[in-house]
Amino acid sequence: MGVHRNIRPGELRRVFTACVTTIGGVLIILTVASGFSSYLVEAGIPAALVEWTRASVQNKYAFLLGLNLFLLVVGCLMDIFSATFVVVPLIASLGTAFGIHPVHLGVIFIANLELGYLTPPVGLNLFLSSYRFNRPLLEVSRASVPMLIVLALGVLLITYVPWLTTALLPLVPGR
Repeated sequence: MGVHRNIRPGELRRVFTACVTTIGGVLIILTVASGFSSYLVEAGIPAALVEWTRASVQNKYAFLLGLNLFLLVVGCLMDIFSATFVVVPLIASLGTAFGIHPVHLGVIFIANLELGYLTPPVGLNLFLSSYRFNRPLLEVSRASVPMLIVLALGVLLITYVPWLTTALLPLVPGR
């Protein structure tokens, strides 16, 4: 109202209603995801997953490849908040078991989710872009392929060259 002057005082109630509805939906999603995450931890799923993965995957790099593929699927199907609440408790213990630095694991997590958000046909950002720019989903998907390739190369670099994500950590005060 004050800066862009595109909302009149009479429209304020409609804007607040839309805002509260959106925030309410996000809070419901976060609550369910948090509850599910707590259930997984209480049921011992992360520990069982670590045991199974350690028995099945002997190589750190094979684990990282599997993690990338898993997180790509998660990025295609879940929003960032739900994925953070549900998936991070599962992969944090796995990362520790395979000797992956927590900061490196976090950057891998975020980079893969963003790649998943752009992956056709179910990437969330594709739907949002299609809606925002009033273009067909197929057109937006085709236009995103070059960026998808660049992001995929970036994810591979981030995953297999840990120095890129951990080199500046010694410079952080208080460490």
